[in-house]
Order: sequence, then C-alpha cells, then structure tokens
Amino acid sequence: MTTKPVEHKDDERCRSCGGDAAVGQEPPESPHERVNRRWNEIMQETRVAQTGVQILFGFLLSVAFTNHFQELETFDHVVYVVTVVLGASATASLIAPVSIHRFLSGQRMKDEMVEVAHRLMMCGMGLMALTIGCTLLLILNVVVPGLLAEVLVGGVMLWFGLSWYALPLWLRRRSARRLERRRND
Repeated sequence: MTTKPVEHKDDERCRSCGGDAAVGQEPPESPHERVNRRWNEIMQETRVAQTGVQILFGFLLSVAFTNHFQELETFDHVVYVVTVVLGASATASLIAPVSIHRFLSGQRMKDEMVEVAHRLMMCGMGLMALTIGCTLLLILNVVVPGLLAEVLVGGVMLWFGLSWYALPLWLRRRSARRLERRRND
C-alpha cells in the first residue's frame, strides 16, 4: 500500500515517520491497523484498571469478616453493601472486554468489539470511581465522623470527575479547535 506524503508546513519533517507526516501528526494507518491499535490500547488500559478494581474489591470483601464490622452503624452497613455492589459491577464491566474477545475472536468483528469495549471501560471507570468514593466514605465515616468525612469524600469525587472526565474532554475539545484552525490557515 502506498500513501501520498503529507504536505509539511515550512518544510518541517517528522523524524519518527521518516518525513512522511507533519511534525506532531501521526503517520497514516490503514483501517485494519487502526482498529488493531485501538484494540491493543484498550486491552492494555483494561489490564491497569482490572488490577486496581480487583485489589479494591478484594479489600471490600474482607471487611465484612472483621470483628469491628458488626459494631458499625446501620448507615455504614448500607454504605458497605452499596460499595460492594458497585465494586462487583465495576469488576464485571472492566473484565467484560476480555470475555467479549474470547467469544468473538476470529469473527471479524473487531470494530464492534472496540466500540463495545470502549463503552464498557468508560462505564467500569465510572463505577470504580463511585466504588472508591463509597469506600472512602465508609472509612472516613469511622475515622472522622461527621460532616468532615462527607466533605472530604465530595472533594475526592470532584477530583475524580475533573481528572478522569473533565480534563480529557477539555483536551479533546482543545485539540479539535487546534485542528480546525490549521485547516482554516
């Protein structure tokens, strides 16, 4: 497959692609290469997220079997149950792409698998953030009773929202505006 070289503004060349793309631009890839790259990226991200949620879920499961657990208030028991359900749901969402791959491997459905895995990862990350927030509420409610625990959890959840969702969306919009300006120049 031959590709037409990309025009380089001010004759700048991209060293990483041998001069076939402008600086800061990815070298061209075929649709097949793109879907394979996206799938590999999702699988790598899944490995990272799975490890975190599995460790957290394992911790949560052990809490109910401690002596101190029976002494907790009803509110703490409710928070614990919600947290365990959220953790189990996050685990299911973050491991689902592996199951999908096993069932559909060789079926020439990688485009669909990438899209579904992406959605499951986004859902799983949201569930994991909620699990972490509820875990913090459970712990901080015991250690720092009162409104301070809830304020701290609210601050942490705000940080999750900003760093996991708002920042990437802002970066995406900024990049889109930059590309639009380049096209208009």
